[in-house]
Amino acid sequence: MRKYQQIKVVPLSSAIGAEIGNVDISKDLSSTVITEIRSALLDHLVIFFRDQDLSDPERHKMFTEYFGDLFIHPNFNLGQNNPEMVYLTRRPGDTAAAGERWHADTTMMENPPMGAILFALEVPDWGGDTLFANQYMAFENLSQGMKKLLINLKAVHNDSRVAGPAVGLNSKRATKVREDEDWTLTENSHPVIRTHPETHKKCLFINSIYVHHFEGMSVEESQGLLEFLYTESTRPEYSCRFRWKNNSVAFWDNRCVQHLAIHDNHSATRKMQRTQIIGDAVI
Repeated sequence: MRKYQQIKVVPLSSAIGAEIGNVDISKDLSSTVITEIRSALLDHLVIFFRDQDLSDPERHKMFTEYFGDLFIHPNFNLGQNNPEMVYLTRRPGDTAAAGERWHADTTMMENPPMGAILFALEVPDWGGDTLFANQYMAFENLSQGMKKLLINLKAVHNDSRVAGPAVGLNSKRATKVREDEDWTLTENSHPVIRTHPETHKKCLFINSIYVHHFEGMSVEESQGLLEFLYTESTRPEYSCRFRWKNNSVAFWDNRCVQHLAIHDNHSATRKMQRTQIIGDAVI
């Protein structure tokens, strides 16, 4: 395991996840600390910080910009003062929640976000945990025959399940998205097996929210294999579970991680704010 000089790194599981200590990410950070945080992200795929103060959106954005340019989400850009900031809120009575199915974020984009940084403004005393799954392991543990089948396949990703006037999510939850008549579909195809641009390792790159079918195949022809891959990619042994507290932060590598927000406390409020980082083309 890599040795860190400036930060403390405590793994959460053998597969994915680590808590980071000995750093205040709301302050100016040295290049050495930034390098170590990025190394921890590459080593553990998702990293967590406790007792931080990113409630000021400018502080949150400042920390994010150490790792790349800020991404503006096309479906959460509702005219707010900080278009780079997404607010994810669940209130009592919500019958749906953002991210309650396994997914990687915003993969319908030509260049999907490299990562996301989520800060807990207000969380319930119990529930509302988030699961994260290692997509390197999801690829590595496939059979050689399956790897050979998938290596040249592309999947078609679009956002028709999560935005637009036909989807009806705004009537079910406090987190709002664009459902106006001027909304337009965003769709792109990406390799099912991608190569991470920094680690150069291969990982599975599909998810059940954005993927609709394999390129060159119908939805019906694609369904069986996609369902197998969705199940395989989120096996418990590839995952970790993070219990939120107020002022906790999660920073995940969207290129090789899927995650799921558990919607299990229907009587409490949960308020989060999130930034995303512009990513590279999927190859």
